[in-house]
Amino acid sequence: MHFTKMEGCGNDYVYVNGFAEKLPQEEKPELVSRIADRHFGVGGDGVIFINPGMTAPFEMEMYNMDGSRGEMCGNGMRCVAAYLYDRGIAAGVEFEVESAGQKHPVQVFPGEDGRARSVRVNMGAPVLAPERIPVILPAAELLGSEPGGAGTGGKVFVIAEPIMVLGESYEITCVSMGNPHAVVFLPEDVSLADFDIMRIGPAFESDPHFPNKTNTEFVRPVDESHVELRVWERGSGETLACGTGCCAAAVAGALNGVTGNRVHVRVPGGELFIEWDREADEVFMTGPVRTVFEGTLETENFR
Repeated sequence: MHFTKMEGCGNDYVYVNGFAEKLPQEEKPELVSRIADRHFGVGGDGVIFINPGMTAPFEMEMYNMDGSRGEMCGNGMRCVAAYLYDRGIAAGVEFEVESAGQKHPVQVFPGEDGRARSVRVNMGAPVLAPERIPVILPAAELLGSEPGGAGTGGKVFVIAEPIMVLGESYEITCVSMGNPHAVVFLPEDVSLADFDIMRIGPAFESDPHFPNKTNTEFVRPVDESHVELRVWERGSGETLACGTGCCAAAVAGALNGVTGNRVHVRVPGGELFIEWDREADEVFMTGPVRTVFEGTLETENFR
């Protein structure tokens, strides 16, 4: 099986051309976990198959490192767009890619060599309704109007809601960007670099408040247009970047009055630029892409 290793801000996946490589669907989860293993496989935060789409020309079929299926991956979506553009599979710099049935318009920005340098993705509308994220809480903050500006009122969203994790209280703002996120803004006296994410991240992921588990962003605001964060990804652990997580953090920052609607998000692997068009209620993410290497995998050795 031919594969391509790509990364976006250090969020690295193994990419497989599903137009050419045909694998039995039931074998993928186990095969993915073996391929993603950083000691005995290729190594990566997961595996992404690039397939013909049903509602768009192309589909991103994304799996986490542990073989579980993911609904959306922002950094992965940018790399998929770059893969399709660089190989001439997609015509032009603007096209659509679907993930878990949702279509996402993408725009590729080529470099001087003609290859994709960065990609802008329309990530769609942030989902704030607790039952759709999902998150289960006995109470949630009642907002007087829709965050997008519709002003219909009566909507319940989870914003700065306290929960107990490992015996400590954390305020969470919950957002789905196609997958669930719990955003935590750290107090000023807590260092982001020293934050014990290896202990606290898994506890958030499997906390009973999140029936489908959750990704968790631990955020340090810098100013109204810059934040820094570390992320614990559901099914993968701490990663150097999470595109949907950066989008969720930007939305949460705006909802909490911590940031504006245009935010540079610094992660350990680089920086992403997130824009929330609140009138259209769409989130846009722009960031770099890079092909690391290509190879051929003896899949029989992984079965």
